[in-house]
Amino acid sequence: MRIRLDIAYDGTHFRGWARQPGLRTVQGTIEDALARILSGQPRLVVAGRTDAGVHARGQVAHLDLDDDQRERLLTRTRRDGASDPVARLAHRVRGALGAYPDVTVHRTAVAPEGFDARFSAVWRRYEYRVADLVSGYDPLERARTTTVRASLDVEAMDAAARSLIGLHDFAAYCKPREEATTIRTLLEFDWHRAEDGVLVANIRADAFCHSMVRALVGACVAVGEGRLSIEDAARLRDAGARTSAFKVLAARGLTLAEVGYPADELLATRAEQTRARRDRE
Repeated sequence: MRIRLDIAYDGTHFRGWARQPGLRTVQGTIEDALARILSGQPRLVVAGRTDAGVHARGQVAHLDLDDDQRERLLTRTRRDGASDPVARLAHRVRGALGAYPDVTVHRTAVAPEGFDARFSAVWRRYEYRVADLVSGYDPLERARTTTVRASLDVEAMDAAARSLIGLHDFAAYCKPREEATTIRTLLEFDWHRAEDGVLVANIRADAFCHSMVRALVGACVAVGEGRLSIEDAARLRDAGARTSAFKVLAARGLTLAEVGYPADELLATRAEQTRARRDRE
C-alpha cells in the first residue's frame, strides 16, 4: 500500500528535510511519529528535499507500507471506528507530533496507481518574501521573510525575473554538484508587492538545482537595488559561471508552496521518464 502525505512545516529549527544522524530534520521527525503508530522504520520519499531553514506549505511525500504495517493501521482504525483508515492516519500523526508542532501532515490518502512523490512531479513552485524600506520590518514575520535595507524597485525586479523564463543552463545560479545537470525549464518567475508591502517572488520550474531559487532571487534583489541592470540577469545566466555579482539570499525567506502532478493515468509514465532522464545525467 502506497500512501500520499501532504505536509507543511516551519523550517527554522530543522536542519533540512533529509534524515541525518544526530540532527533534527523534517523527515526524521515525521518518520519517528509514523514509527510510533505503524511500528518498524517507515521511509518517506519526498517531492523536494528542502535545505536547512526552508519552509513548506505544499510539500508532498509518499510512504510504502509493508504487510505488517498495513494490518496494524487497519486493525487500530477499526477499533477507533473510523471509516477511512488511511485518512485517519494524518490525524494520528498530528497527535504524535504534539501540540503546536513546527511540522504537520495535513492529509493522507491512498496514492493513485503509478504515483511517485518525487519522480511523478512535473513542477515545483516556490515563494520568496523580501521586506525592504518600503514595507518595513515586521517581527511577527521574521522567520519567513528576508530583510534588505534598501528601497527596492519591484518593476525592475519583475522584468529581470521574466527575462530568465525558459529552458536554459542555470549553472550561474546553481551550486555545482559533480555530474549533475544544471539545465532546467523555468516556467514562471515574477515579483509583486503583497498587501503588507512585502515583495513576493513566485517561481515555478520543472525542477531546481541546489541553491537555484535563492540565487535567482538574489540577482533580482541586486537589480531592485540598482547594483545590476535588468539585462544583467540573463547575461550572467548565459555566461554559465558562478559569480559574486549578487548574493545568494538566506533560506528563511523561501517556502515550497506547491508541487504539480499530471493526471492519474499519466503518473507512472511521468515517473519512468524522469528516472530515465536522471539516469542519463
